[in-house]
Amino acid sequence: MIKGSCHCGAVKYEVGGKLLKFAYCHCPDCQKFTGSAFNPALIAELEGFVVTQGEDNLVAHESSPGKLRHFCKTCGCHLFGTSKNREGMVIVLAGTLDTDPGMRPQCHIWVSKNPAWNEIGDSLPQYAEWPPQ
Repeated sequence: MIKGSCHCGAVKYEVGGKLLKFAYCHCPDCQKFTGSAFNPALIAELEGFVVTQGEDNLVAHESSPGKLRHFCKTCGCHLFGTSKNREGMVIVLAGTLDTDPGMRPQCHIWVSKNPAWNEIGDSLPQYAEWPPQ
């Protein structure tokens, strides 16, 4: 079982579904929400994902039509996202994981939006937007 939590520990979750992809996302939304050039994102099946503590401490922000980003209302930590365009999936911010997911990043996505000051220094595949299905 993969476990994670917010910075203050008020919200905890578990990822029990199948892991689908582990990507570094360079989209502008991820840049703004993380304050970084990219977001290491673990994409998993929504089935098996459960908030085990502090569900009443979560707030959601619709960052783009149909996409909800879920935050701890105490510490402001961005934990995970869900999208109507990607039903059945949850996007977990890997920085909030408390246990090793047993998977390593596989690619970079949305590199068309990578800031000029960020040099991608690994040999992982890069996709202008989403990788091909």
